Amino acid sequence: MNIIIPMAGRGTRMRPHTITTPKPLIPIAGKPMVHRIVEDIASTIDQKIEEIAFIVGRFGEEAEKELLDIASSFGAKGKIYYQDSPLGTAHALLCAKDSLDGPVFIAFADTLFKASFTLDMSKDSIIWTHKVANPEAFGVVRLDDDGKIIEFVEKPQEFVSDLAIIGVYYFKDGANLRDEMQFLIDNNIMKKGEYQLTDAMETMRAKGLGYYPGEVEEWLDCGNKDNTLYTMERMLVNKASSEDLLGKNVVQENSTIIQPCFIGDGVEIKNSVVGPHVSVEAGAKIENAIVSKSIIGRESLVKNCIITNSLLGNNVDCQAQAEQLSLGDYSFKK
Repeated sequence: MNIIIPMAGRGTRMRPHTITTPKPLIPIAGKPMVHRIVEDIASTIDQKIEEIAFIVGRFGEEAEKELLDIASSFGAKGKIYYQDSPLGTAHALLCAKDSLDGPVFIAFADTLFKASFTLDMSKDSIIWTHKVANPEAFGVVRLDDDGKIIEFVEKPQEFVSDLAIIGVYYFKDGANLRDEMQFLIDNNIMKKGEYQLTDAMETMRAKGLGYYPGEVEEWLDCGNKDNTLYTMERMLVNKASSEDLLGKNVVQENSTIIQPCFIGDGVEIKNSVVGPHVSVEAGAKIENAIVSKSIIGRESLVKNCIITNSLLGNNVDCQAQAEQLSLGDYSFKK
């Protein structure tokens, strides 16, 4: 089984954080977002993960090494592919065409999910969905009476279905998908200037490929600051009973931690109240402060302030009043 994760987008809705850190490497309860995505996938399959392919922009050597280390932590070979032009989902996936072979699992990097099923690898393809209240804002699938997908509809203005495609896919034959996407590019078949994965999927369906929905219990999006903080909150709740969320060498003096929280290695908390729903990365310091529903990056200082619903990057110096903040790496607020 190969896993392919397209993640070359610039993450403009997450600025200023994505100026220095690729969005999929922003931490969610102590682990990079993309690490959490692979965890979600691994929990649904009982096959060995042979290879994890990351389709990236020019993120730099340090970020690429971190991605390869993530693959290695799952016992898989990591591969880096580059998408230098934003030409659509099919174009992105074809950048990793050497990894589109045999059974493949595809997950776009904004998507985390909670699921309690086991992947049925006998099916031609599974498209994961989630019921939404506003299907007109999403691509959706239409099912027949037997529960098989018979149509993909992009942002329907009249009701077709409330099962939104979340960006997670399984294909039994990755080479078949690769060839259909290559056909789009060879014949310049585009929509709104982009080569679309759903066009290749529709062609495959018309040729007899069987698509089936896989519904997730919870769909978590990391597209912007507020969504990322909500995802962190849900991740803490979901992982509290199964994951050690307290790091090593934590200093806690005259302070209260209201669970669930993630507290990283070497964190110092003095004369403060932290939580609930706070993720504090390694080496950060919190002094004389009240912090709730926030992510505090590595080696950052939060002092003499009250913050909530805030996302602070690495090496931030925050000594503000009561505020909701979004501060990128090496920022200061006093």
